[in-house]
Amino acid sequence: MTPSFWKGKRVLVTGHTGFKGGWLTLWLQNVGAEVTGFSINIPSEPSFYKVARVHQDVNSLRGDIRDFDCLKNVIEKHRPEIVIHMAALPLVRHSYKYPLDTLSTNILGSIHVLEAIRQSGGVRVVINVTSDKCYENREWVWGYRETDPMGGHDPYSSSKGCSELITAAYRQSFFRSSVNTEPTVALSSVRAGNVIGGGDWSQDRLIPDMVRSFVNKRPIVIRSPEAIRPWQHVLDPLNGYMILAEKLWEQGESFADSWNFGPNENDSCSVAKIADQVIVEWGEEVTWEKDTQSSAHEATQLKLDCSKAKNSLGWVPSWIFEKTIRKTVEWYKAHLKGHEMRSFSLQQISEYQIDAKN
Repeated sequence: MTPSFWKGKRVLVTGHTGFKGGWLTLWLQNVGAEVTGFSINIPSEPSFYKVARVHQDVNSLRGDIRDFDCLKNVIEKHRPEIVIHMAALPLVRHSYKYPLDTLSTNILGSIHVLEAIRQSGGVRVVINVTSDKCYENREWVWGYRETDPMGGHDPYSSSKGCSELITAAYRQSFFRSSVNTEPTVALSSVRAGNVIGGGDWSQDRLIPDMVRSFVNKRPIVIRSPEAIRPWQHVLDPLNGYMILAEKLWEQGESFADSWNFGPNENDSCSVAKIADQVIVEWGEEVTWEKDTQSSAHEATQLKLDCSKAKNSLGWVPSWIFEKTIRKTVEWYKAHLKGHEMRSFSLQQISEYQIDAKN
């Protein structure tokens, strides 16, 4: 990403209190963007949002993206030029317990964001953040491409596939120059892999669950150690989103499409490999064991083909597997030792930017 591009830009981030949203908001603040955040709550305690003091330089607004009038008023009042929509209920297993909340938030919420932008005007670039789980998963050993069909076995995955279809419909129906006499909106959707990094305390996620086990001196229990996932540090896809936003701003419709942002082929690996590497970096004599309890269906093979982003955007993953794990563990250890985590997080962003540039 180009830091100078963002200086003074008015950016609305929905879901800014979440793990990915918090890191993105901190990064945007650091490069001089005027950030407005819109979220229903802070999703965990502790949270990256609080620990890294993301709140101190953001116009933070509380609201539900299922409340259309509230969201529309925010857009009309704060006049964002760029909207990055990240607000969602993000967990597969949670979606089995609460399908109505998951589907209404992730589907209706996406509709509300796009419709509020259509009615309000003034927004130039929109990025809808969905998920790698939007694809119809056929347990392939190769990566899914942006042209592969949408699907979803569980409510969460299905909701993200629906959000992708809604995004495509709004792009074709309302935001193309051929169908609109008003200034067009450059609208893209982005699909990242399994993001990890410091500051995630969500329930039912591998790294946060492992950190809680380390802290509480209890055995690490893992559901599906053999499952293959596209693991990546949270800063890698966020960098991709910002590069894409710059392209959408400068060249508009030619980049308005769907995009994958995942790790290199060799960094898509099993849950067991991730767990083993985290234990090595943590430096304690601990082991993990497989969860023998029955659980809801989750895909065992999931990879992304990111050739399009690499070739058309010039984006590549900058932190490989080992560095991703090392930087993640460093963050949690620094927090446990009482470090000032806003400056520590900004330092990691600075290190990442240098590596990405190189």
